Amino acid sequence: MGLFDDMKRFLETQLDDFMSKNPHLQIQVLEEQLQQQEMDSTSLLLDLRQQEKQLQAEVLSTGQEIKGWHDRIAKAQAAGRTDLAAAAQERMDGLLRQGNQLWGKMQGIKERQAQATELIETIKVRRTELQKKAAEMKATSASNKVWEKPSIPWSNETSRPDRSDPLEAEFLKWETEEELLRLKKNLGK
Repeated sequence: MGLFDDMKRFLETQLDDFMSKNPHLQIQVLEEQLQQQEMDSTSLLLDLRQQEKQLQAEVLSTGQEIKGWHDRIAKAQAAGRTDLAAAAQERMDGLLRQGNQLWGKMQGIKERQAQATELIETIKVRRTELQKKAAEMKATSASNKVWEKPSIPWSNETSRPDRSDPLEAEFLKWETEEELLRLKKNLGK
């Protein structure tokens, strides 16, 4: 596994180096991450709203059942049926506990909705800041053409050697061999 770990570290180092030389790509990656977080948070918020509606319906249904049992208790007491009134009271007490639990869950859902909404707003502000920073970087680096051509360490497009110049060709061959040796050495670590 040592070779794979070394290769992984080497590639991570190269990627970090490349990203540090191309900050606009870092901003683009961050912007994509924020966009994904915003989509995830929006999806969570929609799910929480659906859960809240379901809990509201359950609370209303439980409230209707409680009202029905309350009426039965009064009816049984009026008729002198204390046995039925006591059983109905137990049933109503159980429904009240259930209703309180549902109400607590609904309040928890509402708190999570508020947190998700706040998170979405924070993400939107952060994305706006990143877009401004990207625009500033693009404006300042437009003269250097950094946005159109990222600097790649092994690319030497800026200086095209004159193939007819034997000294230039010899140096190019030597520099290429040196670069290959350096890469092999880095891979071997």
